[in-house]
Amino acid sequence: MPKPMHRSKSFKIVKRRTISGKRVIHYRRGKNAQPHCAICGQELNGISQHGGKSRRTNSRLFGGVLCASCTANVVKIRSRVESGNMRLDDIGVREKQYVLQLYPH
Repeated sequence: MPKPMHRSKSFKIVKRRTISGKRVIHYRRGKNAQPHCAICGQELNGISQHGGKSRRTNSRLFGGVLCASCTANVVKIRSRVESGNMRLDDIGVREKQYVLQLYPH
């Protein structure tokens, strides 16, 4: 039976045949997935999977969470809500949480 740490799905099972003909099982960690936008699901540009925390995020608004086009849409919706042209009830569920984060508390 494998070790308890190898029983989770965070390890990939790789079956190998040794030179002597025995079959053995090796365990490898899976690679990290590329980060995606929380609204549209598009892969985020300019974010590295390697390196420190500053390389894995952008320093702009919602950097590392939303793509540029979704961030622009959230800012547009926020200004429309503030000006009174749009109500909070008219906003989609995914955008609403990010619009509410932009409101001053």
